Amino acid sequence: MTTTHIDGVSVTTTASVYFDGKCISHGITLADGSKKSVGVILPATLTFNTGAPETMECVAGSCDYKLPGSEVWLTSRAGERFSIPGNAKFDIRVTEPYHYICHFG
Repeated sequence: MTTTHIDGVSVTTTASVYFDGKCISHGITLADGSKKSVGVILPATLTFNTGAPETMECVAGSCDYKLPGSEVWLTSRAGERFSIPGNAKFDIRVTEPYHYICHFG
C-alpha cells in the first residue's frame, strides 16, 4: 500500500539537495519522534551512503537499485519498498522522477 499522506508531522522547510539537484528531500519528524524524509530523485544513476538502516518506499515513478554486495539491478515501483542496511552503499538508477519516502531505522 502506498503512503499518500502523513499526518501530525514537523517538516524541515529547507530542502536537502544532493548530487547537483538530482535528489531533493525534506526531513520530517513524526509525533513519536521518529524521522523520515520525503523527496524526489530525477533521472540519474547515483550511489548513496546510509548511516542508519533505511527503507525506501516508492510513492510514484520507479527506480532500479543494487543492494550492497550485489551486481543485480532490481526494480521498485509505486507501492513497493526495499531496505538497505546501515553504514552501507547502494546504487539507484532513475529514468523518470522517482518520488519516495525514506523510513529510517
